[in-house]
Amino acid sequence: MGDTKGGAFDIDIETANRMLASPNPHGLSNTEVVRPWVNGLDLTRRPRGMWIVDFGTDMPEADAALYEAPFEYVKEHVKPRRVGNRRVAYAERWWLHVEPRSGMRKALAELERFIGTARVAKHRLFLWLPKQTLADSQVIVFARDDDYFFGVLHSSVHELWARGLGTQLREVESGFRYTPTTTFETFPFPDPSPEARDGIANAARRLDELRKGWLNPAGAAEAELRQRTLTNLYNVRPTWLQQAHERLDRAVYVAYGWEYRLAAEEVLERLLGLNLDRSKQEQLA
Repeated sequence: MGDTKGGAFDIDIETANRMLASPNPHGLSNTEVVRPWVNGLDLTRRPRGMWIVDFGTDMPEADAALYEAPFEYVKEHVKPRRVGNRRVAYAERWWLHVEPRSGMRKALAELERFIGTARVAKHRLFLWLPKQTLADSQVIVFARDDDYFFGVLHSSVHELWARGLGTQLREVESGFRYTPTTTFETFPFPDPSPEARDGIANAARRLDELRKGWLNPAGAAEAELRQRTLTNLYNVRPTWLQQAHERLDRAVYVAYGWEYRLAAEEVLERLLGLNLDRSKQEQLA
């Protein structure tokens, strides 16, 4: 799960640009503490270009204050509410996010990009996010940067498992909740040959390229771009998108050693069998 900020740390791009251009007494740049920020809506709709003030997981107040403009902004917009928080740690450390997810940050530190998916969504969509981006708590983060992993996550095989073990919201249109403990940690990935792994990676890379081309066509007016969201795309599912997902699914089936295409019930039954077999192997190890 992504970062929980616990206050109005998020800022628009104009405010961010002013902070990034502002000098500091210790000579360091505000790029150290001002970074792009996304929540679930940025993934399922269009990115809003939001940023966030982020002093990390444990920066002392005296050090944070040296980043003058960001610190003074947080002092004005966050501190008044946080100092009254019933949790002492949240009140006393008001310049820090309440749950900055140190484990997530450590896992992402060496990656150039990572995968994100909205916790709640109508369509189970996975996107690449740049390394400097901070994901909000409404985004589930995967500390991987390889196309193979992205491809398996975006296959119908994983989606069937995720929908089966996730939490369906009352209104179907509102989607379902992706819960890592039940939908990801229990999912049995295939054990592919190098050729099968490459097949998945190639299909996943092509899917991502085509989607980006649809989302941001050259010369599109702002009004048109506003309508080009991943949710709208998957609501319609044009032929090229169906074909791209079929190529990916066929590659994933090959990795599992399955014939294409199986009924949903059969897929779930086989995944459950793999899950149980691997659990037994782990117990015996």
